[in-house]
Amino acid sequence: MASSRLAVKLTPRGGADRIDGWVRDAAGQAVLKIRVRVPPEDGKANAALIALIAKTAGRPASSVRIVSGHTARTKILEIDGFDAAGLAAAFGEPA
Repeated sequence: MASSRLAVKLTPRGGADRIDGWVRDAAGQAVLKIRVRVPPEDGKANAALIALIAKTAGRPASSVRIVSGHTARTKILEIDGFDAAGLAAAFGEPA
């Protein structure tokens, strides 16, 4: 089964659980800006991120995992059972 990687920039305590869209980082890489309400304590923000991505992608939370950046704001996620077309359909095309 295919899996896709997704770069995200997470803002904990962002006032709402939402996806703000695509931006480019300093290196020019497309990253998806996401905010969650919870603080970055005890993995709460990462859990909220995974839940939001899974819900938006229509996938179970068990199919979404953080592969790098567990304690950083910029993270790389992997979503099982998703290809590039699925990513574009769920999150739009990168800017």
